Amino acid sequence: MSRNKDGKQQKNFDIPRPEFPKRAVVTGGMPYGNKELHFGHVGGMLVFADTYARFLRDRIGKENVIFVSGTDCYGSPIAEGWRQKVAKGEFEGSLEDFVRRNHEKQKQTLRDYAIEPNLYAASGLGRAKEIHAEFTLKFLQGLYDKGQLQRISTMQFFDEKAGVFLNGRQVVGKCPVEGCCSEKGYADECDLGHQYMPENLLNPVSTLTGETPTMKPVTNWYFKLRDYEQLLKDWVAQMQKRKDVRPVVHKTISEFLKPPAIYVKREFEEKYLSLKEQMPEHTYIEEKKKPSFTIEFTTLSDCDEACRILTQNQIRYRTGKTLVPFRLTGNIEWGVPAPVLEDSEGLTVWVWPESLWAPISFTQTYLEQQGKSAEEWKQYWCSKDSTVYQFIGQDNIYFYGIAEPAMWMAQQQAAEKTADPDDGELQLPVIVANHHILFLDKKASSSGAVKPPMADDLLNHYTPEQLRMHWLGLGLGQRSVSFMPKPYNPDANPGDADPVVKDGLLLSNVYNRMIRTAFYTTQKELDGTLPDAAPEEEIVAAAKKATLEYERHMSKFAFHQCTYVLDSYIRNASKYMAKALHPDTQSKEELVQVLSNLFYMIRITGILLHPMAPIGTEKLREYLQVDERIWSWETIFEPISYFTGENHKLKFLPPRTDFFTRHESQFVTEEEA
Repeated sequence: MSRNKDGKQQKNFDIPRPEFPKRAVVTGGMPYGNKELHFGHVGGMLVFADTYARFLRDRIGKENVIFVSGTDCYGSPIAEGWRQKVAKGEFEGSLEDFVRRNHEKQKQTLRDYAIEPNLYAASGLGRAKEIHAEFTLKFLQGLYDKGQLQRISTMQFFDEKAGVFLNGRQVVGKCPVEGCCSEKGYADECDLGHQYMPENLLNPVSTLTGETPTMKPVTNWYFKLRDYEQLLKDWVAQMQKRKDVRPVVHKTISEFLKPPAIYVKREFEEKYLSLKEQMPEHTYIEEKKKPSFTIEFTTLSDCDEACRILTQNQIRYRTGKTLVPFRLTGNIEWGVPAPVLEDSEGLTVWVWPESLWAPISFTQTYLEQQGKSAEEWKQYWCSKDSTVYQFIGQDNIYFYGIAEPAMWMAQQQAAEKTADPDDGELQLPVIVANHHILFLDKKASSSGAVKPPMADDLLNHYTPEQLRMHWLGLGLGQRSVSFMPKPYNPDANPGDADPVVKDGLLLSNVYNRMIRTAFYTTQKELDGTLPDAAPEEEIVAAAKKATLEYERHMSKFAFHQCTYVLDSYIRNASKYMAKALHPDTQSKEELVQVLSNLFYMIRITGILLHPMAPIGTEKLREYLQVDERIWSWETIFEPISYFTGENHKLKFLPPRTDFFTRHESQFVTEEEA
């Protein structure tokens, strides 16, 4: 008999199983507070976070799992979105009113999709706002006290016509990073997550006036990100050996762990050669087949000086991906107040850094709501018995996979140096990054040419569980995949199958028919009493095989593989039912055995399906008349009768009752066709 990580015996399992932590935090990337949720927020990330959180609740106990997410309230995208809405007469009220309205709509959308975090908070509203501000001050002050911050003076965009500094989304240009095709470059990052110094943005334009902004000096606090290059390389090396970390994560991080480099167009090569001796020491890299040549530097400051010289001499270039100091503060009014360090008063924290530790403050907020002590959050974020799983989109790997772990490493080092028992060491997270979920084969963006459908609108055509199962089955962990809903696809032919509906048929047709048949036969032949014969050996063996495959895939976040396991298991169970169940010709003893087998397969399917399709499976539990213990993996191979008394009555199932169904619009379309 084997034991798992927490020392509990693993009954009924014959092969080693994946290990899971004693406690876990699951986070979902935070949507901005300037909008409602579109399909990418839900189908590209939050459904996956919810599914894994539900799985862990069943697997290690719901009291040991905290799933938090929330609205990202601060920053220039929200302030600029509110300004534009007010200017157009589309909104009346304060900036906080604007955020609150969107936050409440986001929460309702999650409820409609059966996405149930323990807390969906808002970084700028209510008690979560207060706790988040307190934690921010403490966290940044701690980094400063331990020498992890530095003041850097940079040039910031200034709109002379409007007479104001421009932040974030108030400047739009072209990303200067080599190989990036983004036309949505903002003040110091593009919409694909690339970081650069503001003065390197190509063709900047003020969104306030449409004018070309000037540059004026400002001083802010930065985290010494480049000091953690080697530690990040060591971390990447560890990730490359792990089966639960997707290659896109360590590959993306590795792209930034290269020496600073500049890429110069070939047409400027002679001009560069005339300036070469004026530049800091560097290496010239000849790549004859490329339209540019590369010059590589040892330090970022040397690279920046070279950029200055090239700009002065009107030489066009792009910078390579590399680690740059991570800006922590800014001068935007709508933000979390920054600690007063030295003489830097009136600064606020840039939205990206504070959104990285917002899940910690949300965990604190949730635990406070539960009457827990202020320090209990460390049992989830700092204990080696706990794991933090962060579900994000591919574009945000830079922040969650580089900036965040480096700051966590700085905190770990500081804790080691001080040996302060109150300095809990933040454990590095498991980053679960999905590739892009495309829309009709194109990358959709609220600020781009291709607008994504809103999550609420999709529910006018599909049930939540049809969409959940479809998105989970897309395989976004492996590659970018297009979402092709037929009602939104102008190229779809009337006779074409809708891929969303097609993926839902396994539940609405096959599994639904199994459940109904089992209930109706039991009501007719056994007076609605649950058959209690032990499932036959081959039935249990098939259940073990499917369960272990499912668990192995789930431990690696291979959600699409989990759907394949379910598809195979459900279809085999349906075939068994068609072959074995013949109530008109079977003895009562034979019938009880077949129904016991069938209910056992229904139960196993229900447990595996519970994280993915919670609405229908909870309805199944209701009609089985059993409590939530049925979902626990501690007793996963026990029959339903394990949770009931003798002669247990099932809830009466009326005719044509569905546990999983299609959307009403799909039935209308079928009749019209």
